[in-house]
Amino acid sequence: MYAKYFKRMLDFILSLGALIVISPVMLVLIIAGAVAMGGNPFFTQERPGRHEKIFKLVKFRTMNNKKDRKGNLLPDEKRLTAYGKWLRSTSLDELPELFNIIKGDMAVIGPRPLLVKYLPYYTKEQHHRHDVRPGLTGYAQAHGRNATTWDERFKYDLKYVKHITFLGDVRIIIDTVKAVIRRDGISAEGQATMGDFIDYVNEKRNALSEV
Repeated sequence: MYAKYFKRMLDFILSLGALIVISPVMLVLIIAGAVAMGGNPFFTQERPGRHEKIFKLVKFRTMNNKKDRKGNLLPDEKRLTAYGKWLRSTSLDELPELFNIIKGDMAVIGPRPLLVKYLPYYTKEQHHRHDVRPGLTGYAQAHGRNATTWDERFKYDLKYVKHITFLGDVRIIIDTVKAVIRRDGISAEGQATMGDFIDYVNEKRNALSEV
């Protein structure tokens, strides 16, 4: 009943209230981001939402657009700025997603929206992570963030989708706050964020073919 009738209403109220309260912080981050990034402080990217409907996610930019001699963007770890690292460690880069929640593209709690290019690589079961709206934070983010493996992340996501409760959402919010304060799992080992899912799938396939 909570997931069907009350979750969306609470998401709207909480995100709108949060946006009003933190609007001074948002203004400061917009100005700081414009200076640090030398222009637009926002980053937008298409992501799959509920039922895999594509929407535009909005975040604060954490990486510059530096390219190599051939005109290709440098790896993420080389484009992630000191300011961007601080934004990610505090999760402040996620704040603009409150607009996505108000619009209805996202929820406060749910599986994090991943890249569109990953969709063809999901198993039939993994596609069920899109049975609900993606979240600002989720069970996986409260239990390891980017330091989890892809298998663990999907396991956590699917567990959440099958067992959505009000108390469960409250616990995830509390655990997320703890993880942010401790700055746990900001990135995967040796990488700026989490490794590419397609590379992960291909590595597993190659490993199985060699057995």
